[in-house]
Formats: sequence, structure tokens, C-alpha cells
Amino acid sequence: MKSFENKVVVITGGNSGIGKAIAKSFYVQGAKIVVFGRDQSKLQSVATEFSGNITTVQGDVTKLSDLDKLYKTVNDIHGKVDILVANAGIAGGQIIDEVDEHHFDEIMNINLKGAYFTVQKAVPFLKSNASVVMISSMACHGGWKGLSVYSAAKAAISVLAKSFSADLINRGIRVNSISPGFTDTPIFTDKNVIPVASELVPIKRFATPEEIADAAMFLSSNQYIVGIDLLIDGGVSTLRPEFR
Repeated sequence: MKSFENKVVVITGGNSGIGKAIAKSFYVQGAKIVVFGRDQSKLQSVATEFSGNITTVQGDVTKLSDLDKLYKTVNDIHGKVDILVANAGIAGGQIIDEVDEHHFDEIMNINLKGAYFTVQKAVPFLKSNASVVMISSMACHGGWKGLSVYSAAKAAISVLAKSFSADLINRGIRVNSISPGFTDTPIFTDKNVIPVASELVPIKRFATPEEIADAAMFLSSNQYIVGIDLLIDGGVSTLRPEFR
């Protein structure tokens, strides 16, 4: 029997990059997948590629009515949710004196507001032993030039996993977060950046999206892990430069 046979897994931002890898990993293990994203063409591509136990819902995590639509669709088709992966987010960097209100609001609305209400709106639809995995970033584990807003938003995600755990533990719902480091996804449009940035990583390479997906599956299956932030960055945040 496959590890997640017939489990209902909802993934926001599941139409590309880490989110798509997470969706595929659960799909291969027999789960019923629901992917939520903004880009209808990418959603259609995912649906065509996977076929079978996958439902796609178009929407924006910053719009609460779209999240309501997502969970109504899930409930109508599958009933309750076993696993929720709050993955939708965007990257973007500006140094402090370049940050304007538009940049601040865009990063915070998608990465923080969107994640917060993705989980809040899901609560009535989560099974009593459900797992929630939130995607944070290694950027919140240290100071990175030009990433003040992004890092702050992701730091909030890591803390939310702990706070949501405290709110939901008596209902049997576990919440954890993952902080990925450099990961080889379409966000790196200039592939020449990867070998250069890899030199910053002690193990000298980027993570694959599948390695992050493995962590999401692990956190979803281990019933004794609650409220942690799992840092997966090849040692960037934990090894001092002189020891690399």
C-alpha cells in the first residue's frame, strides 16, 4: 500500500517549483491532490501531467473569497483535509532605502497574509489528526542584504507554525514549517546564478525541489513532530564560513 493512499492533500502554489514537487510526491504515494494557484495555464499543465487524483482550483491566497472557494471545492469533492501545505509565496529583494509601500504590501500580503488565512480558513475542514506544513525560508535565519521585507514575512511563517500549533494541538492538528535554502526552481531564471550561489553552500549545490518535498512528507507522516521549523539549507545557516 502506498504511504498516503487516499489522503486528501491541499497545496497552495502547487503549480510550479517546490509546490509542484510536493504535489507530485504525494500523488505518487496515492494521495488525492488539490492544487491551488493563480495561473490557470500552469494549473492546466499540472492537471494534464498528473491526471487522475488531482483537482485544480484557480485563485489568489490574498483574496479570502478565493480561499473560501478552494475549501468549498475540496469539501464538495473529497470531504475533510488530511494534509495542508501552505506553500504559495513570492520572492523579491530591495535594500531598506529602496523599499516602497507597494513592495512591502505585495510581499507581506502574499507571503504572510495569504499563508495566515490559508490555514485559518482551512481549520473547519481539517481532520482531527491533520498535518499542516508551512513553507518559510532560510532567509529568516540570518541577515541577508536586500531581503528585509521578505525575511520578516518568512520569519512570521516560522513563528506562526508554533503559534498555530498551540491553538490547534487540542484538536489533534499538528503544524510545522520548513525553511528551504537555495533550491533549483524556476525562480532562478538565470541558470548562471546557480553555480555561483552554490559556492555559498557548504555542500556546494542547490537543493532539488524533491528534497524539500521529502521533508514535507516526513513532517506529515510523523505524528510526534509539532511546532518545529525544519531548516534545509545545506548548512548555510548553521556552519560558520571559516568551517566551510
